[in-house]
Amino acid sequence: MPLLVIGAIVVFIVLFIWGLYNNLVTLRVRIKEAWSQIDVQLKRRADLIPNLVETVKGYAKHEKDVFENVTKARSALMNARGPEAKAQADNMLTGALKSLFAVAEAYPNLRASENFQQLQKELSDTEDKVAYSRQFYNSVVMEYNTKIVVFPNSMIAAQFGFKSEEFFAANEEERKKVEVKF
Repeated sequence: MPLLVIGAIVVFIVLFIWGLYNNLVTLRVRIKEAWSQIDVQLKRRADLIPNLVETVKGYAKHEKDVFENVTKARSALMNARGPEAKAQADNMLTGALKSLFAVAEAYPNLRASENFQQLQKELSDTEDKVAYSRQFYNSVVMEYNTKIVVFPNSMIAAQFGFKSEEFFAANEEERKKVEVKF
């Protein structure tokens, strides 16, 4: 009888470790998938920008610095690796796009252009998708990071080399109040 109890305890421990390990692996895969969704949306956003710049260029030829800043920011985003670098590059691009839209405000014919309006709508839609993807990524990272630090999971996670993941965080500029003027 005692041998049966010891055997049952051993089986329970093995099943517990197995289930926990599989759960952590599943969460790590979900983090990678969520990160790839952010990447997809940022790439889509970066692909829209050259069209937007060309449309604005046709109306505002003397705004060379703005176009160069948008191009540099887009390039930085395309070359960034990892959540922190992507977040910084995304913030830089957001700032450059604000300048581009400020230039567009000075040209009523441009604002009325169907092509510009369509590009602006697609960019806005993409911004919403980026925000959702960031939120989903951060939710999965939070769930994973929590699982690897709570007891007894922390002992098992450490044994199998599970490390905490980085959140996709906003910078100070993105936290400021946005003023909308018409």
